[in-house]
Amino acid sequence: MDRLSSIAQSFASEYKKTPVKLRVIDCFILYAALTALVQFAYVVLVGSFPFNAFLAGFLCSVGFLVLTVCLRMQLDPASSTEFKNLSPERAIADFVVCNLLLFLVVWNVMG
Repeated sequence: MDRLSSIAQSFASEYKKTPVKLRVIDCFILYAALTALVQFAYVVLVGSFPFNAFLAGFLCSVGFLVLTVCLRMQLDPASSTEFKNLSPERAIADFVVCNLLLFLVVWNVMG
């Protein structure tokens, strides 16, 4: 248990060095994961009568989560070797376009 608390303290002290814009993106990632988890728990507990609605909402949450993780990877200065030729404006523009496409697909699945 002592080892677990030292890991948590080390993580907290290192996370304080993270830029604010990446922390905001982390909050979006957490929000998307919790939304998907709540939707899945609702389907397990209550049922999936409008299955298209569940499928659309769950895929939207998971898709948004994946796209936001990709955005965080592209904007993180620590991973600059992989995305050094990609400007932050381009990464955000790609994120917005991909989300628009995702929401269009989700809208069509909802029917």
